[in-house]
Amino acid sequence: MAQMITIDPITRIEGHLRIDVEVDRGKVQKSWSSGQMWRGIEKILEGRDPRDAWIFTQRICGVCTTVHAIASVRAVENALDIEIPLNAQLIRNLLVSVHALHDHIVHFYHLSALDWVDVVSALDGNPKNASKLAESLSAWPGNSVKELQAVKDKLAGFVSRGQLGIFTNGYWGHPAMKLHPDVNLLAVSHYLQALEYQKKANQVVAILGAKTPNIQNLAVGGVANAINLDNEATLNMAKLYAVKGLLEEVQQFVEQVFLVDVAAIAGMYAPWLSYGAGVTNYLSVPDLPTDTKGTVFELPGGTIFNGDLGTTRQFESFDDPYFRDNITENITRAWYEDTEATRHPFQGQTNPAYSELDHDGKYSWVKAPRFDDQVMQVGPLAAVLVGFAGGHEPTQRWATWMLKTAGSVAGAKLGPGVLHSTLGRHAARAIRAAVIAETAVGHWQRLVENIGGGDTTSFTPWEYPKGEVQGFGFHEAPRGALSHWVVIEDGKIKNYQCVVPSTWNAGPRDDKDRMGPYEASLIDNPVADPERPLEVLRTIHSFDPCLACAIHTLDPDGNEVSKVRTL
Repeated sequence: MAQMITIDPITRIEGHLRIDVEVDRGKVQKSWSSGQMWRGIEKILEGRDPRDAWIFTQRICGVCTTVHAIASVRAVENALDIEIPLNAQLIRNLLVSVHALHDHIVHFYHLSALDWVDVVSALDGNPKNASKLAESLSAWPGNSVKELQAVKDKLAGFVSRGQLGIFTNGYWGHPAMKLHPDVNLLAVSHYLQALEYQKKANQVVAILGAKTPNIQNLAVGGVANAINLDNEATLNMAKLYAVKGLLEEVQQFVEQVFLVDVAAIAGMYAPWLSYGAGVTNYLSVPDLPTDTKGTVFELPGGTIFNGDLGTTRQFESFDDPYFRDNITENITRAWYEDTEATRHPFQGQTNPAYSELDHDGKYSWVKAPRFDDQVMQVGPLAAVLVGFAGGHEPTQRWATWMLKTAGSVAGAKLGPGVLHSTLGRHAARAIRAAVIAETAVGHWQRLVENIGGGDTTSFTPWEYPKGEVQGFGFHEAPRGALSHWVVIEDGKIKNYQCVVPSTWNAGPRDDKDRMGPYEASLIDNPVADPERPLEVLRTIHSFDPCLACAIHTLDPDGNEVSKVRTL
């Protein structure tokens, strides 16, 4: 008999996402993804100075701040046809790179790993055996017997006091948990170590961006970082070498811990390399430009249809018409009112019209984006597949390593096809982190060499044109393709729309009743225990859901909306 299961909220730090699934005979038969709060930033920006948009859009989310800042300034610069200095481009590249590294580390270890790792089982782990296993996989110095024994003792202390703290509320002992206690102990140790390394990545954001979250150094036309190697108050060699040291530490953690852990879990949970594919049309955008015009990129982006790598078509510039002309959003099943169900972002409207949740009607605040009228999946998997298909050497190298290592653990030969899956998304995220870490060190070197050659320019002066102009800016954020769209009239924002990764993936059905990527990925997922639907969490968490970006709320009149008591 079919059973309806509702999980609300489904995320560990960013709420607002509700998932409904209908389960029959141990598998998901139907699913619905619902955003439960409204995002009003677009309305708030109307009539404002475009130079301020990046500051406002950072407040869309407490996690995805830097990504909205960079997409916003790129959108305004695109509208005004501004070419920014090379130093500004490289500083921006470093900022978004370390932000992505921070995000990827946090997502896997602190938001998703506990879907696979049984923390309570780690109490039965043997530190000597766990250390021996770890040393067979990696040279990471943090895998000593002493280190693992200390973690086990700390965990035992939590349990003896009846307080699991950060490990509370997991589905411990669930039949879908398959790892050996020694592996669980090792994973818990790395969970705790990851807290330190995500902090190191964030320290780089703070050094270059003045603070984090909500960086302060961007400007339409470049960055506000004054460069003077002889001044302690500006960006100088001492600060740049501090950035380099932190980058190299994070890179070591990514290569010796993050990649290895994901490969091991993928191999030990090999059946999950066949669950959760869903939509196999992919969209990513190029990033880390290495010229001043945004026409040459370190990381490629493009589209893939029907999972066929042979269909890959790449985007060529920040002004690419293939990207610009093919984006639309549909509101047929979303709580908005408009005379048109489908609009291009330049004509987009964000007029809320809430009604009761109806699976056969409107059921989400999230719109349904489409590319060339196709449902698209975005995220690290899309970026890795586009890079792999396009011959991007670092992506091919790290993807090959991942597939070989996971296959060795699983005792099977794995090809790129297994990446179309729940665990494939995690594997792609680790691959992407390795590529970004490696690339960031190279961009640091380019920045230092450019400054050393005497170039200290970081901003291009400009003026507003009269009349109406429009522009778009994109960024391959940690969760996938992000784009901002702005219409400017006489120096004021006439219209502003954000098409964000979680909108692409969490979107509801459209006017053709096609499911969004979250929804499609759940179909035929196993569910061993309907009272503890761990498998549903696994697949949705593999997308790194962060719904604030898709459905933020703010009362511009300052009226009290609700009272929350903190304990």
